[in-house]
Amino acid sequence: QVQLVESGGGLVQAGASLRLSCAASGRTFSDYFMGWFRQAPGKEREYVAVMRWSGADTYYANFVKGRFTISRDNAKNTVYLQMNSLKPGDTAVYLCAAAKGGAIQKPGTYEYWGQGTQVTVSS
Repeated sequence: QVQLVESGGGLVQAGASLRLSCAASGRTFSDYFMGWFRQAPGKEREYVAVMRWSGADTYYANFVKGRFTISRDNAKNTVYLQMNSLKPGDTAVYLCAAAKGGAIQKPGTYEYWGQGTQVTVSS
């Protein structure tokens, strides 16, 4: 059974940092793109960052460039999202997802999803 399990969310003040984790299990993801998305109440799910599980390619939404970093630990089968200089506008449920390829900025491309972790940034 494929599972993506996120953790690391919480309530922080503006300017703080958080590191989200996505533990992957149930299959090999070496040929997948791993993505982080977020969804705020009443808003559509939006792309945050994506990386190939194998390789160095990383991609970021414009609104997080320079603040967020996506990375992985192959030994732990885990993908991370380091979030710095958090803003109240970053408040959302953050979800991890896996896709074979295609339009990697679109949620509909992704085959597997985690349950999400809540990030709340107070002003």
